[in-house]
Amino acid sequence: MSRDARWKALLELLVERGRLDVEEAATVLEVSAATIRRDFDQLAEQQMLIRTRGGAVVHGVSYELPLRYKTARHASEKQRIAKAVAELLAPGEAVGLTGGTTTTEVARALAVRSDLASGSPALTVVTNALNIANELAVRPQFKIVVTGGVARAQSYELIGPLTDGVLSQVTLDVAVLGVVAFDVTHGAAAHDEAEAAVNRLLCERAERVVVAADSSKLGRRAFARICATNTIHTLVTDTAADPQTLSRFEDAGISVLAV
Repeated sequence: MSRDARWKALLELLVERGRLDVEEAATVLEVSAATIRRDFDQLAEQQMLIRTRGGAVVHGVSYELPLRYKTARHASEKQRIAKAVAELLAPGEAVGLTGGTTTTEVARALAVRSDLASGSPALTVVTNALNIANELAVRPQFKIVVTGGVARAQSYELIGPLTDGVLSQVTLDVAVLGVVAFDVTHGAAAHDEAEAAVNRLLCERAERVVVAADSSKLGRRAFARICATNTIHTLVTDTAADPQTLSRFEDAGISVLAV
């Protein structure tokens, strides 16, 4: 197991259990206790956990895995969702992309669409996600607009009043929204209130809103509300989603695409 894979597994165990002992983690990951101690020390240096005698605990009450440790979760589902979302976007449109692993896959799917290989521009992409801007900026056929703002280390997203200033002056055809939770009653949500505020404004500037979310996000609630269900036009998810949950979204007037 590579170090990155081991760190990802350790952090996921820590999120699930709240605390981990060295010996317990070594047994689960089938590595030596010395390796786990070294991992804990290095992760503590990055402020991704708090080291304790004999183990570690989560870092703070709002602990969240950084984006680079989330990418392997539901990877194949996210790629299918991303391809389907990309196909909903027409050449020449102005598209808003929020941050997140699924929306990053949407950006990659757009980058390889043959009908978007040229144009002036082929697409205008507005994003507050530094990693998405970085991936698409090398594509000369895309016009990339980055919002500005203060970067969040966990998600590479720009937040704050500087971000709001740019978004308030643009108009979008479609906003593609990545979420941590989407529930019929409570709407779309994020863990962080500042991220939610930026995502909300992105949606308000768009003619239509597409939520790109794997089935693990559906029927869940999270701390910071982004927008109400009735402001969302399309949900793209995977075929593992509960049929009754999807029916409730359809009853709420949302077009549902399960891939």
